[in-house]
Amino acid sequence: MTIDDISTISGGLFATGALFILLIFSLLSFGILRMFQQKIRAGWFSFAGAVVSAGAFALILDQWFV
Repeated sequence: MTIDDISTISGGLFATGALFILLIFSLLSFGILRMFQQKIRAGWFSFAGAVVSAGAFALILDQWFV
């Protein structure tokens, strides 16, 4: 195993990553919960929100941090 230097990661990148990871996985888990509750339409909307959030995250990373 190697030691990685993470001191070059900016605070903005860390906060953006943490925020979007929480958002995406929250929507995915909420969608799974809604599917188990037999609320299929609300579940698919949550899955769609997770996909849109992942796309927005990729776009923000590409525009601001790359």
